[in-house]
Amino acid sequence: MHASTVRSLLVRGMLAGLIAGLLAFAVAYVVGEPPVNGAIAVEEAQAAQEAHAAPAAHAGHGGTAAAEAAEEEEAVSRPVQSTFGLATGVLVYGVALGGIAALAFSFALGRVGRFSPRATAALTAAAAFTTVYLVPFLKYPATPPAVGNPDTIGKRTTLFFLMILLSVLLGLAAVIAGRRLAPRLGNWNATLAAAAGFIVVTGVAFALLPANDDAVKAGFPAALLWEFRVASLAVQAVLWAVFGVVFGFLAQKVLAGRTSAVDAQATVGAPIPG
Repeated sequence: MHASTVRSLLVRGMLAGLIAGLLAFAVAYVVGEPPVNGAIAVEEAQAAQEAHAAPAAHAGHGGTAAAEAAEEEEAVSRPVQSTFGLATGVLVYGVALGGIAALAFSFALGRVGRFSPRATAALTAAAAFTTVYLVPFLKYPATPPAVGNPDTIGKRTTLFFLMILLSVLLGLAAVIAGRRLAPRLGNWNATLAAAAGFIVVTGVAFALLPANDDAVKAGFPAALLWEFRVASLAVQAVLWAVFGVVFGFLAQKVLAGRTSAVDAQATVGAPIPG
């Protein structure tokens, strides 16, 4: 694929990621923010109970420190976090992943089967959603802010990104294995074999990697946790579904235009039959 075509696809991938991010932000605000607010309310209630239970001897300097901490936390208000902050994070995330997915699309087009650009974009989005989010989510599901042990947040973050890296590598290995098995087994059987291998090896990784036993505090409402995780899954599903549709449409136009230009140039430069 020509470098200029790849650049055009990259720009359109980032644009598609921006559009997908806008819709994902809407879902995150409508569906995701209520569980987050609920989690914050639970945290504040627990903090108030602990403050009332604390001995009076700790009131002096400790109370001043607590007030200073509260002031620092209010440097960015909750309304700003739930609107401008959330929108910025989701849009930057969508644009960045849209660009990466566009590059993956450029590599996959014509190499994973005789699919149209729209079908290849849909497959790329589905593979990205599965490897980048769904598989890590199944092992280390999302949790609302401030419900886990703060002392282990570094460990939990490392494990989550390790699971993402492992999932992406296993996904690439499955694609390579499927391509190599296709001449002997046929495309359908090779795809099934590669998918089965991906599931088995991922299951082994799930069993070997440590669990996040302290990701959720004891006594945290299970229903609220479930709502947050469903909302998190919905945001990612909307992001990648919209990206696949929008980028597939844009990529189809780019590649169709390039093909038409090449055909026209070949026709102009072709010798006139004598």
